[in-house]
Amino acid sequence: MRILYLHQYFVPPQTAHGVTRSYEFARRLIANGHKVHMITSSAMLPAEYQDLRHTTETEIAGIPTTIIPVPYSTAMSFSERIRAFFRFALLASRQAIRHPADVVFATSTPLTIAVPGMAAHFLQRIPMVFEVRDLWPELPIALGALRNPFAKAAAHALEWAAYHTSSHVVALSPGMAEGVIRRGILAHRVTVIPNSCDIELFDVPPSRGEAIRARLGLRPGQPLVVYTGTFGLINGVTYLVELAAAARAVAPEMRFLLVGFGAEREKIVDRARELGVINETLWLWDPIPKVQMPDVLAAATVATSTVIPIKALWNNSANKFFDALAAGKPVAINYGGWQAEILEASGAGVVLPPDDPLRAARDLAAFVNDQDRLKRAAPAARALARERFSRDAMAQKLEAVLVRAAEGR
Repeated sequence: MRILYLHQYFVPPQTAHGVTRSYEFARRLIANGHKVHMITSSAMLPAEYQDLRHTTETEIAGIPTTIIPVPYSTAMSFSERIRAFFRFALLASRQAIRHPADVVFATSTPLTIAVPGMAAHFLQRIPMVFEVRDLWPELPIALGALRNPFAKAAAHALEWAAYHTSSHVVALSPGMAEGVIRRGILAHRVTVIPNSCDIELFDVPPSRGEAIRARLGLRPGQPLVVYTGTFGLINGVTYLVELAAAARAVAPEMRFLLVGFGAEREKIVDRARELGVINETLWLWDPIPKVQMPDVLAAATVATSTVIPIKALWNNSANKFFDALAAGKPVAINYGGWQAEILEASGAGVVLPPDDPLRAARDLAAFVNDQDRLKRAAPAARALARERFSRDAMAQKLEAVLVRAAEGR
């Protein structure tokens, strides 16, 4: 097939943004004989693409790519982000009709990626498959970021159009799939393909983490809790700062390492300084490329995934959760939903209370100090990675969806 792949924030593995789902899927589709053309913005690409002034055709990591110079940052205001979304949607629509394809695959967020997807669908007369990474506009409405009644109505209309124009919808979690079905899409037209585990990348020996642990001054066996990812509003990383402060009383040997970037970083630093944990029991490091992330996880006792206490966020499919599984590391989360159910059923981690740092610290300390439980959790995590969430299996599932759409089935 000729696959037109639309992703505003395409990320190759050498950058520090980490969300390489589209890269991993695209390269596997190409390896299987399909022709893939990526249309993306410059926002998450390496430094050599940041100064582009005009739309550029190139190849990135073996993937033919059209780059549209539209900046984006989590530090932007909501209105600035909206402008970036619509600017890219308009420019990408012009490009989407110029590249002949058998199927167009448009992956959110943002929801506006549906606009160039629909342009290719109608003007090229090809089927569209739409991927839902977050339920928009449900999520920004729940966060209070989208309040204007007209804007809400317009966003709901675009959501409805995206789903109903699509031959098939890919959802990243069961909760997202349920949200799509509630909008009138038949269940057989929705497939759940969650974020995935890059087992070959993350299955490394413990020795790969020794340099990280030495840099932090850790003794052998001293527990290290790691967070790797975005420091945005929804991620609620301040929770880990509060947890680190509470842990001093119940688990004084426990250490925390937070690696990432985002709009909330300064707030997190200020709170860590206020609580007296920064560079004492908690460290904040700048983001690193995904290819270096296995070393950080190899150093960890437990990896974490957190969100602010809003139930709509329970449907997330956080990359950091699956990277931890791929590394064979127990996962600690502070939310309910399908990932909590997986951890509780498999024993691959622990679910912490979202609103009580002291109780969370006690629960986490009990977990990391229970050697039998830790020994069971690590292979349970790796089993989930191999048996349920391997990247190869998820790519095959996506390929089957795209083939069926292209064949009109």
